[in-house]
Amino acid sequence: MIREIQEKLKTSLKPVARLYYKSGDVKQIFIGFNRGMTLDQHKTHLPARLLVLSGDVTYIQAGTQTRLKQYDFIDIPINIIHEVYANTDSLCMLTQG
Repeated sequence: MIREIQEKLKTSLKPVARLYYKSGDVKQIFIGFNRGMTLDQHKTHLPARLLVLSGDVTYIQAGTQTRLKQYDFIDIPINIIHEVYANTDSLCMLTQG
């Protein structure tokens, strides 16, 4: 799955996401970024946690920027607009639920 994300990123202009695991209301999603890509503003309707597996991203919420490097994570509150910017090629895991 991660190899598939890396392959898709070679030609993608946007982050590449793939569902890794789902059980009930819990989902885990891998998201791959090339440097300079942004996961545009959006909201989550379930509690979520973003974990950086490799690379360096900036999480932006309500004008606050939080830089996250390998193994850093942030909890994402529900119904709050946020976005993610890749400072370097990066791979993240998002857990929802």
